[in-house]
Amino acid sequence: MTKNNNPMGNKKIKSLLFSLAIPAMIANVVNALYNIVDQIFIGQGIGYLGNAATSVAFPITTICLCIGLVTGLGASFNFNLDLGRKNPHRAQKITGTAVTTLIISGFILMILVRLFLKDIMIFFGATKQTLAYSMEYAGITSFGLPFFLFTTGFNPIVRADGASKYSMFTILIGAILNIILDPIFIFIFDMGMAGAAWATVISQIVSALFLANYFRIFKNVKFEKEDFIPKFWAIKSIVALGFTSLIFQLSTLVIQISMNNLLRFYGASSIYGSDIPIAIVGIVMKVNILFVSLVLGIVQGAQPIIGFNYGAKKFHRVRETIKVSLIFSTSISLVIFIIFQAFPRQIISLFGSASELYFDYGARFMRFYLAFVFLNGISICITTMFPAMGKARKGALLSLIKQVISLLPLLYILPLFFGLDGIMYATPIADLISFICAVFMLSRELKIMPKEDLS
Repeated sequence: MTKNNNPMGNKKIKSLLFSLAIPAMIANVVNALYNIVDQIFIGQGIGYLGNAATSVAFPITTICLCIGLVTGLGASFNFNLDLGRKNPHRAQKITGTAVTTLIISGFILMILVRLFLKDIMIFFGATKQTLAYSMEYAGITSFGLPFFLFTTGFNPIVRADGASKYSMFTILIGAILNIILDPIFIFIFDMGMAGAAWATVISQIVSALFLANYFRIFKNVKFEKEDFIPKFWAIKSIVALGFTSLIFQLSTLVIQISMNNLLRFYGASSIYGSDIPIAIVGIVMKVNILFVSLVLGIVQGAQPIIGFNYGAKKFHRVRETIKVSLIFSTSISLVIFIIFQAFPRQIISLFGSASELYFDYGARFMRFYLAFVFLNGISICITTMFPAMGKARKGALLSLIKQVISLLPLLYILPLFFGLDGIMYATPIADLISFICAVFMLSRELKIMPKEDLS
């Protein structure tokens, strides 16, 4: 059942957006700390080879994000559109299918990783020095994959129901527990990589259990057992609106694997060797996740507002939400850009000490790789807003332009001319192309969107 006078369609946009976005931003940043805290403690306790090993294992996390976000975001977009169209029964069927899909997928992925662990790590770019570390870390964290996948996918649905604070709370619990357990397991119990991995698994289980409790207190729908029987039409609707995330995460996976292998190849003939670049790139990419988490928090706050009002044909509220979101994300992007450019060495040093070559490459890579962060906030916002309006294909096209059409070819072409540095130059060029295309497509969309409400 739906409640009358849903605040998505009536409450003032700025206050509504901030009330939804700020908890989502906090939750996302804290969630990003799962991997970053591991990297920091591993770097301090084991060294840069440990960091390189977690970089090699990181594509498994990306696979989870791919499945989890496609399912969770696709379901949440449908959830808000259906509520806006006053069809709560359909919303609960799609949500139930999404939850069952997440749980089944998590166990399948865990089994596959455990069966083919060594081959997977070599394929992901492990060197002779990092293979044992990466197998140890990925092997243990595989036990947490069903819980991580459920948490990743169910969180957007909880936020879509208007409970962004509850979502934030469940993630905070897991992240704080991870921060507490990491130093205890790594340093006090002297468990090394295994300690970091078990800290992550325990934290993921706790987050998932707290999040599962939300089924008892859903605001806008009431579930029945039959809702959790997967339905083909529901899966089709989920994938249709989660397609943008599918394209983005799959292409991110391909890029991570390609970059690890390219760094291994070109790094071997450079003064840095293979392991320093792999370690640095892993650190910088995870630091960048903090920035992306902030922007995604804004979008996640905006998505239920956009989805509900687009479904209800209140287009003036859709336009205002887009405008406020872009202003907010641009402001954050500028601040983060200044921090990344001014303090790269200090940021890298948080992840452990190493040679001067290590810090030299780290500072250079961070400055180049994140050169257009001040534009990326706008690109991310626009790309992820299209599915909220039921226009997943346009969001998917922007993801393809950024990742597959621009970045992937550049990663292979530029090193032919610039060697190891070519890998560093590829991302900012792709970021600029993505920004131009995103602004163009949003401008066209706003021109064809009705200026008057049709509700």
